[in-house]
Amino acid sequence: MAAPKGHKRYGGRAKGTLNKKTVAEKVNQELYREQVRQFVTANLQPMLEAQLEHSKGVQYMVLRMPDGTYARATDVKQIDAACAVGASAFKIMTQAPNTQAFVALMDRALDKPREQPQDINIKGTIDIPALLRQRFAKRKKAE
Repeated sequence: MAAPKGHKRYGGRAKGTLNKKTVAEKVNQELYREQVRQFVTANLQPMLEAQLEHSKGVQYMVLRMPDGTYARATDVKQIDAACAVGASAFKIMTQAPNTQAFVALMDRALDKPREQPQDINIKGTIDIPALLRQRFAKRKKAE
């Protein structure tokens, strides 16, 4: 006679339990998540300021290099040197406001509006071959 299911003879882990490797991966995942949370909260102020600037539109300065190419100014010393040389050494560029950044800020600051469920009920049938014949006939008359 065969042993019933769940008997020691069948072995393996009990139903519903996780493999040790899966448990270890979940623990690691939680540790990584916590590291990311700490990093983001530590840098929250500059990130929010950048997001706000991006939602308004970004202005930046590009410097004209001796070979004729442009490079973005990243240092105050570069900007001061370019201003001392004159207007031919730099250009101020403007990037359009980013509406997605604005929406993201508003969603976080004022709570995201709930999306209203929409019920769309379409009933009926369409006779596609007849519709195509009708359109073809209209085109033929127009020619």
